[in-house]
Amino acid sequence: MNIFFISDTHFGHSNILNFKKEDGSSLRVFPSIEDHDEYLIQRWNSTVKVTDKVYHLGDVGFKSFSKLAVTLSRLNGQKILIKGNHDGFKLSQYAQFFKDVRGSHTIHKFILSHIPIHPESLARWKGNVHGHLHANKYADSRYINVSVEQLNDYAPISLEDLELKYDSTN
Repeated sequence: MNIFFISDTHFGHSNILNFKKEDGSSLRVFPSIEDHDEYLIQRWNSTVKVTDKVYHLGDVGFKSFSKLAVTLSRLNGQKILIKGNHDGFKLSQYAQFFKDVRGSHTIHKFILSHIPIHPESLARWKGNVHGHLHANKYADSRYINVSVEQLNDYAPISLEDLELKYDSTN
């Protein structure tokens, strides 16, 4: 079993296609939200096996839950949700597709959260794996942003690759 991380998939959120980077270019270049969702599902499933574990660090989707449920049922792996600021459905709904739903979690001395934790709170961990910032990053190398825009062509990042990335900058 491998462990993966991803954040800010925003399944069904058509307005995400209108978001811009600081330079004015499009945050996500897809002709439609359906194309966006299909591409993210394909990238997820080509990376994650059914037996793998995936920590989704929030902002899963914006569809009605019945539409989001169809998408979630197509994603490989045992999923754990670290709730994001846009994850407003009921726990019982998420529990159908996620083994666990949490506010944060610690793994391999990393603290997992949706929104980056305050730097003064980071001393207990070697780093903060987070989402929320999309294309933006902190200059502080202890922060690892796993928003889909930061990943290898929208695919979840493995724990092994995440640790290599951390070790190469610290």
